[in-house]
Formats: sequence, C-alpha cells, structure tokens
Amino acid sequence: MKALHRVLPLTLLVLTSCGIPATGVVEAGGPASGTLPITPVYFVRDGGLVAMPRTTELPGDPAAALRLLLAGPMSGEGRSGEDVSTEIPALPTSMAPPPASADATGQPSPDGPTVTVNGDAMSIRLPADTGPLSGVAVRQVVCTAAAAYRFTRPSADPVTAEVVYGGGRGVRGSDEGCPGL
Repeated sequence: MKALHRVLPLTLLVLTSCGIPATGVVEAGGPASGTLPITPVYFVRDGGLVAMPRTTELPGDPAAALRLLLAGPMSGEGRSGEDVSTEIPALPTSMAPPPASADATGQPSPDGPTVTVNGDAMSIRLPADTGPLSGVAVRQVVCTAAAAYRFTRPSADPVTAEVVYGGGRGVRGSDEGCPGL
C-alpha cells in the first residue's frame, strides 16, 4: 500500500512535466480538406447498367453528373478487362459537353443538360442534338441524375424523371432498379 502511495505522485509528476511547452494555435496552410465527392455515372456492360464512380466538384447536382455521362466512359474503365460503353449517341463535335464543373461565374454552361427538380420528380433536358435514345440510354440518364440527386437528398421514394431529347421528344422513367456502386 505504501508503494502505491509513492508511485501515484511520481506518475502525476511524469505526466505533467513532459517538457513540451504549451503553445497557442499554429497557423499553417489552409483548412483541412478531404477527397472530392464521388457520384455514380451509369454505363453499359453486357447489356446491363453498371455504376462507375466519378469525382465531381458539384456533389448532388444532377446536371453535373449528366455532363460526366455525356462525356462517355474513360479509356480502360471497367473490370476484368471488360470495357464499359454507352448507348447515348455522341454529340456533334461542336456540341461536345462542357466539363462537369461550373464556369468561372459558378453557373453551368447553357450547352449542357439542364435539370429541374420538383420534390422527387425531375425534368431533364438534354442538348437538342442528342438522340434518339434507346431504352437503356434513357435508364443511363435517369439513374445517373437520380443518384446525384440522392447524394444530398436521400429519400425512400423513387425518383421519377421526364427526359426530353432530340429537340422535343420525351420519355419517362424512374430510378427503381438502378444498381448501386
């Protein structure tokens, strides 16, 4: 018992006098930051949809995710040597989608897709020269836009979308059955 009385003050002395002087806040560099957010972009493999992770500067923005989709798969993207593809027709060179980030004013380019959201319903307007879209291509668009939307607004209800392409043709779909990452 006497040994315990001697050890306790010595332990406190060691813990409180470790020799490191107290300092205030040290200013060094910018604030801590993490990795860029990931958004799933849906491509086609073996006739079915597959979600491919892409970094985005605009998480939760369906239009930014659609610009990544319109840019197409990256070379070498895929697992086990099986490349992914897209069923979305290529845009004419002059209508190539802008990068998936806002311009210097913080506004997305008017040449890219636009998305209007009302609750869990979206209206997606692709560039006028897009189309015609197959059923799989419409699923690519709906799943990509809905996944981005759900990034900041999780909901148990399905997200429905009307996709307008080719200067006015439209089709409806929902994100039910979209595969996850």
